[in-house]
Amino acid sequence: MSDSLALIKGSEFARHWRLRADIAYLNHGSFGACPKAVLEVQDSFRWKLESSPWRFQVIEMAGHHAAARTALAQFLHASPDDIVFVPNATHGVNTVLRSLSFRRGDELLTTNQDYFACRNAMEFAARRDGARLVVAKLPFPLEFPEQIIDAFLAAVTPRTRLALIDHVTSPTGMIMPVRELVSELGRRDIITLVDGAHAPGMVPLNLHEIDADYYTGNCHKWLCAPKGAAFLHVRRDLQEQIHPLAISHVAGEVAPPLNPFQHEFFWAGTRDTSAYLAVASALKFMGHLVEGGWPEVMRRNRQLAVDARQLLCEALHIKPPCPDEMVGAMAALPIPPAAALPDPLPPYFVDPLQEELFQRWQIDVPVVYFPRPPERLLRISAQIYNSLSQYERLAEVLRDRAGR
Repeated sequence: MSDSLALIKGSEFARHWRLRADIAYLNHGSFGACPKAVLEVQDSFRWKLESSPWRFQVIEMAGHHAAARTALAQFLHASPDDIVFVPNATHGVNTVLRSLSFRRGDELLTTNQDYFACRNAMEFAARRDGARLVVAKLPFPLEFPEQIIDAFLAAVTPRTRLALIDHVTSPTGMIMPVRELVSELGRRDIITLVDGAHAPGMVPLNLHEIDADYYTGNCHKWLCAPKGAAFLHVRRDLQEQIHPLAISHVAGEVAPPLNPFQHEFFWAGTRDTSAYLAVASALKFMGHLVEGGWPEVMRRNRQLAVDARQLLCEALHIKPPCPDEMVGAMAALPIPPAAALPDPLPPYFVDPLQEELFQRWQIDVPVVYFPRPPERLLRISAQIYNSLSQYERLAEVLRDRAGR
């Protein structure tokens, strides 16, 4: 294969993003990507802030904030009164864990497919209170979603106090049976904290039906809002227990449109809240991008991910590692173990294959070490700006490398 492959372009919708035209960007899941039109809305809020700082902060911002929160709540099938903005889902997980206290001997349950930062937060909370962190070993590859439920519940004991559930796992990209897990754990009086970092905009989301105690999710990933926008949803009867990592200037106020819970989060010092305020524009832009709105965006992305996964499985001569029903807009595939890795791995280490794909073949796709180095997964993402030909190019490169 020649190093000078013709440029593989994205879909017809790629023109709405600022992504490099010379790179096949198959990594939306890591940090998202915001459309140009939404960034322009964010810039307009920044202009208003800088042109009249006092008036915007003190008089105008609350109305914009309420409009964004209301639009988001409607999309999530939740009440605006139960939602606060936070910078990211990691912040949301930390907010809950820092607010709650545990007894010595309590068990906090997570999985081997959790997000590293959230694992660190769980370890901190357990260490702080003398609790014990328990890690459920979820299978991957697997054949049925029920295997996830069985593995998760097998780690539950009478001492389990809180469980952290990923709605979509970070390393393997699987959609978890979150409603079933929340229901089963709730019957056992276990606090449920759902890390929905990838779920909003990837899968249809109804927070009322999920009914978790706490649910946090990102807006900057699959909703395509600017970086620094996420939410924390807290069930109404639990709101008095949850406090932000930085207490707001207006904590204790009761004036609408915010309730006392939301006032604690609203004004935590001077900061740029334009990412929050642009969330409504992101929802509107993505929802009007194709006929059929958000359901069609999610359907297209999922179908592209499933088709791309099949291409790559054929190139690698492997079976799909999980059922199609557990695939949203990301998919992970086992690849041969890495050779000659440094021990220990330095921070921010980039796998040589990932670097080769980027530098030589102009493909930006992550290689994830799972379940532990040197074992690896290749994780693809599918957003509406991607095209099937980009994954065909990746498959061709992998097929060529395997034949060397």
